[in-house]
Amino acid sequence: MASRKTTRSETTGLREFLSLEQQRAWLEGAPLDDADERQESVELRFKYLPRYHKLLGRPQAEEVLNLLATYGRECLPMPRRTERYWWSVSCLPSTSDKPLVRVNASWMEFFTLYADGDGVRGRFILHLSDFTTDGSVTPEQLDESLVEQGALVPEDVGWFFPNGADMFGIKVRGAASLHKMLASPHLLRAIRRFNLTHMNRGRNAYQASHSYSVADHMIGG
Repeated sequence: MASRKTTRSETTGLREFLSLEQQRAWLEGAPLDDADERQESVELRFKYLPRYHKLLGRPQAEEVLNLLATYGRECLPMPRRTERYWWSVSCLPSTSDKPLVRVNASWMEFFTLYADGDGVRGRFILHLSDFTTDGSVTPEQLDESLVEQGALVPEDVGWFFPNGADMFGIKVRGAASLHKMLASPHLLRAIRRFNLTHMNRGRNAYQASHSYSVADHMIGG
């Protein structure tokens, strides 16, 4: 009897341990059983510990860690099971835009927080089709009110169109609006859908820059 070949589409990304049915259920809010233990690199933890302590000295530290705790709990499937190899968080990464923290997966940025005076501002990368009036990837069909309604006030929100098919960026000013947007059912589903898309593309390309100390706040130590 000929053996059945396993196709790439069946094994890439989270499909290795999370069925499409489970992913769809989580997308709609169903809980997932996570791992009890984390797989940790002690060497990597100590490598980025100085950056973590530097972050703790910033006036934005408490809000940054509170926002990341919400993001880790609500926006990442099985965050313990998928830590580092499927998503990672960088602390004070050395990029030209000088973020405080950045969450990545595959080759994609998910969520970034920046200093804004003593406060914070953030940036989400999402699917454009979740914010158009007709579900298309046409920028002219953007439903601006749908984007703005998640924030505390419309003036706290801006957007841009990154290069790439079905890509949309939301910029949010202030911790209060960021917390409100992370509690918005529509935005939360859009974040989860985008994250699943890219976590299913394969292993995280940013494993070497993962800050376990920051991740402690995202997945409860």
